[in-house]
Amino acid sequence: MRKRVNGTAQRPRLSVYRSLTNIYCQLIDDEEGKTLLAVSTRSPELRKQVSYGGNVEAACTLGKALAEKALSQGIQQAVFDRAGCKFHGRVASLAKGARDAGLKI
Repeated sequence: MRKRVNGTAQRPRLSVYRSLTNIYCQLIDDEEGKTLLAVSTRSPELRKQVSYGGNVEAACTLGKALAEKALSQGIQQAVFDRAGCKFHGRVASLAKGARDAGLKI
């Protein structure tokens, strides 16, 4: 996947990692090799909204929170890197939440 998906400063790579109990996502600039933004269901601001981090509702909330932070930093587009996972369930819900909040994926 990484051969085909590269992120830049204007359009960073949205990398998703899902464990059994939580979901983690980052916006990465591959040209500089830097993480621009990172959010997870373990973040203190999302812990108040999400009781359990390993379900579809938590993934949608995480996508919305990521998009809001990205838009506040001036990032409007991202390349979606699903890290080999099927675009289904929690991964698809995270992408839908980010799109609904205004991030172009």
